[in-house]
Amino acid sequence: MNEYVATAPRTAGDEAGAASSWPRALAALGLLGPLVAAALVGALHVLPETEAISPIRRTISEYALTDTAWAFNVGVVALALGSLAILIATAAAGLSRVGSLGLVLGGAWVLGLLAVVVFPKHDWSVGPSTAGHVHRVASLVAFVCLPVAVILLTRRRAAPVTNRASRSAFWLAVASLIWLGVLIGAWLISPVTGIPWYRALPIGLVERGLVLCEVAAVVAVGVWVLTATRPNPAFRPANRARIAPAA
Repeated sequence: MNEYVATAPRTAGDEAGAASSWPRALAALGLLGPLVAAALVGALHVLPETEAISPIRRTISEYALTDTAWAFNVGVVALALGSLAILIATAAAGLSRVGSLGLVLGGAWVLGLLAVVVFPKHDWSVGPSTAGHVHRVASLVAFVCLPVAVILLTRRRAAPVTNRASRSAFWLAVASLIWLGVLIGAWLISPVTGIPWYRALPIGLVERGLVLCEVAAVVAVGVWVLTATRPNPAFRPANRARIAPAA
């Protein structure tokens, strides 16, 4: 008696699983970017070469003016590329629409990060520079665009799937805007107080709070893609059935 193996027809669950596999892979790959950035930039706070830079009074970009600038640059580029992968994954998974304002602003965040690397901040031991002015504008664009993009992508009315990760991303973006509001507020009142805005507050601490919330928001969006596209065990019928023909 011979047996042969017959393949069951593909089901809707099979199609859905195949469609969600590459967005999940892209999101997982993208999550490496923020992790690399956090590891490298975090290390700069404790390395002997850079530990003297005050995290309270000095901005993160100060590390780009040191001999360990490569760690800062690699970290920011990793964050930019990881963010790009996660944004593409949201569109591939059907969580966002190609060309939507949220994705456009997310793209501006990525470009802003890359510009921050290409154009280093002012080296005040030498004086202001054109690159420093571009750096400042690029930083502002990135800081503003990312939280607005995340809010647009994850708000309940727009997101086709909402869960704990999407809600976390939303509120982290809101927290980012609050940090940003502190910086803008200091800038607005500086003509009244006569105190330069960057001296009116612990700029390093505020910027690090802002960056921490924004990077965490990117991570939350990546987790949102992973959880929203998780295969449903209910749609996993046996792909193969063993059939014994009549003797």
